[in-house]
Amino acid sequence: MYRFVNPLLKHIIHRSSFDTATRKQCLKYLKTLRTLQFNGLNTIFLGETDISECLITGEKILQEDSLNWPVWTLIHAAGSQGWVPWRYRVLLRDELPMKHREDIFQELCDCLNKFYGRCVIVVQEKRPPCVLPTKEHAVAETLTQPQVPSVIYMSSIECCPHIAKANGHELLSVPLPYNYLHPMDAAWSSLKWFIINNRKEFCLGSIERTYSYRCILFSDLIEKGLEKMTPSKWKMATNKVRRWENYYLDTSTALK
Repeated sequence: MYRFVNPLLKHIIHRSSFDTATRKQCLKYLKTLRTLQFNGLNTIFLGETDISECLITGEKILQEDSLNWPVWTLIHAAGSQGWVPWRYRVLLRDELPMKHREDIFQELCDCLNKFYGRCVIVVQEKRPPCVLPTKEHAVAETLTQPQVPSVIYMSSIECCPHIAKANGHELLSVPLPYNYLHPMDAAWSSLKWFIINNRKEFCLGSIERTYSYRCILFSDLIEKGLEKMTPSKWKMATNKVRRWENYYLDTSTALK
């Protein structure tokens, strides 16, 4: 019989996939993060989310037809005070030239130097395209993978630890099974609910008699949606992540 000692565990299903190796990787990430924070580095969460055209328009399409519809990727970052005052990007997914993928990360590092000083940049790591490891390879990778790979892959940009260090920052990636330790998902959820509930207000209809069309003010819709993730809401999301971090760290201490 199991007894929940922490309310955060209420909606979490424990599975054997969270083995000893992945737990050690998570603890290594958390201890490294706490050390950097103790040394005065500000924590910045860098994330991305896909925004399909059917989400923007509200049109229902068949699943097989959805492959032909464009998908946009929104890239943004947030710190302790909310959104970083950085020119976030909305890019057509997977169509950004390789060189520009590094340039975007460099621009973010420059912005952080200007507004925050030294930072630890936390990202959600994603595997490079076309890499589908077997179960055995995944276990071996967990045991041998360094804390920060030479390049951390996101869908549309590449985050390089060497670029971060050259600008005085540190780069960390949340271990793959523990994505809920990255609070950006709460911001993306807020944005998408805003799009669903308010997209009609950002549409302009034609006045031509010969044909009709609908123009969606896409940039304005995204901008207003991001504003709905207020500093207070962001603080709630980061506080929830902080409680999870404390739970894992406290549990590891108790087991020693």
